[in-house]
Amino acid sequence: MDFFPVFLRLENKKILVVGGGEVASRKVDLLLRAGADITLISPQLHQYLASLVDKDQLTWVKKDYQSDDVHGYHQVWATTDNRTLNHQIFCDADAKGIWTNVVDDPQHCHFITPSMIDRNPIQVAISSGGASPVLVRYIREKLETQLPQNLNLLAAFSGLQRPRIKQYFSTVDERRKFWERFFRLPEVENATSEEQLEHAFNALLQQPDKTTGSLYVIETGSDPELLSLKALRLMQQAEYVLYPKGRNDIFVDLCRRDAERDEYIDSDIKSKALTLLAQEMRVCILLPKEAPTDLSTLYAELNNEQDNDQGYEQDVFIPCVG
Repeated sequence: MDFFPVFLRLENKKILVVGGGEVASRKVDLLLRAGADITLISPQLHQYLASLVDKDQLTWVKKDYQSDDVHGYHQVWATTDNRTLNHQIFCDADAKGIWTNVVDDPQHCHFITPSMIDRNPIQVAISSGGASPVLVRYIREKLETQLPQNLNLLAAFSGLQRPRIKQYFSTVDERRKFWERFFRLPEVENATSEEQLEHAFNALLQQPDKTTGSLYVIETGSDPELLSLKALRLMQQAEYVLYPKGRNDIFVDLCRRDAERDEYIDSDIKSKALTLLAQEMRVCILLPKEAPTDLSTLYAELNNEQDNDQGYEQDVFIPCVG
């Protein structure tokens, strides 16, 4: 990992942008959306930036850059078309411990700006660390087609319900499971108004959650792209992931990020799975295709040993497609 992914709060932070051209215009536009207090240094100014100055949305200092200009700023952006000058700006700011971004020069950046999908307050950031901007744009285009336009509505609604939901569910786990059920409702996925969400919210509160534990046994091969869509969906729903000892690989990474994870060996997999199911967990077992344990046999044994009175939500076995 060349860059650590992080979101920064820049509201009212003093930001210096050096350069007054088209590149500076794009960066200033993003910084203004974040509420930054922007000062721009450049002898000349792009028409768009000039319009922002006229509206008092940024401060323009009409001059050439000098080394002591970086003093007192929270963050510095070097956006000029002069590579030597950009490097000087980086060195000046770096000497004072100020985070700096030199546009299109990752080696002279304390941070970089990713490609973004904005469904405020939902934000999705994608980056290749500067290696392939075209590929990043391609990924963003694909994601844009997958993410619903009402994400901002869903996020705003759920944020307002946080105090209210605590009146119904006392634990974090109970609240999390309720929201998972809520966001999967078809009427929620297609909602276009707060009234529709309120109706679905109230209706779901009246429906007790009868689910307990779930078992997903998923066979993995050598290529993660051969996992079925159903397998990927269940891996993202798992609360606990069991994987073969020494195989903490890409398949584990594809599972839900905040799920608990543990290694297993063939002799203890059944006992571990049954213990977790008794705790009403959604358990995902990753089983390599080349493993000596037979998937269907393992699944059948676990399914048979469960107490039928427990009423487990579902037991699913997904073979590898490749």
